[in-house]
Amino acid sequence: MTNAPRALWAGAAGILLVCGCDSRGGMVLPRYETRILMRHGGGTPPPAPAPVGTGWAEVVTAEPVPDGAAYPRPVLAGVRPARPAWGAAQPVRENPWAVQTPRAWKYIVIHHSATDGGNAELFDRSHRARGFDELGYHFVITNGNGATDGLIEVGSRWWKQKWGAHTGGTPDNEYNDFGIGVGVVGDFTDKLPSSAQLASLRRLVGCLVAAHDIPVRNVIGHRDAPNTATACPGEKLHAWIWGPLHQELTKRLAAR
Repeated sequence: MTNAPRALWAGAAGILLVCGCDSRGGMVLPRYETRILMRHGGGTPPPAPAPVGTGWAEVVTAEPVPDGAAYPRPVLAGVRPARPAWGAAQPVRENPWAVQTPRAWKYIVIHHSATDGGNAELFDRSHRARGFDELGYHFVITNGNGATDGLIEVGSRWWKQKWGAHTGGTPDNEYNDFGIGVGVVGDFTDKLPSSAQLASLRRLVGCLVAAHDIPVRNVIGHRDAPNTATACPGEKLHAWIWGPLHQELTKRLAAR
């Protein structure tokens, strides 16, 4: 799809319940997301895996599901291109960001967009206009101005397990080559992200740290990488990363 979706349903769907992380960084049964295969005009979903270029995409919602609920409520929150390995038979305990052959990630670098709003598609256009090959981040967490508040958008770099383009200037390009880039929409110089954004950032980073054995000390703000003259991700978010987020991650890993 090239245009942003409307909250409009047409045609059949293939629904997969996926999971979030529990307090220990492990996976729990359906709680956070619903994925729906859809395309404009409806039709029958293709057999797994969905062929690339068919127009089918995954609609990902981030609405919490009450404990004991039979099924998540399918609210259309955002669309990203269907990943090549899509398959209806994936197990319910699958990490929603799991990849078959992960890159040797060492860092998670958190950024702010320093804009009032935005989403992965808009940043992709902006980055390409600056000469990037595609969206520089691996993930974008939106704030309600451009996409649903707290939505985790997955960039194509992640499914390719491709080096980042978000933390330039470091020795040997270390923090791009081995750093997972997470862009949080907003300017956090004087305020924190929304509660929905912080919840999504906790969940995403907790899963990535556990899945890729990334030390807590290597979960950093952009300004912490060497040779970077920047205030990103803003004073308030930077303090939250090195305070509450690191404390929570340390407790999770100690309890594993």
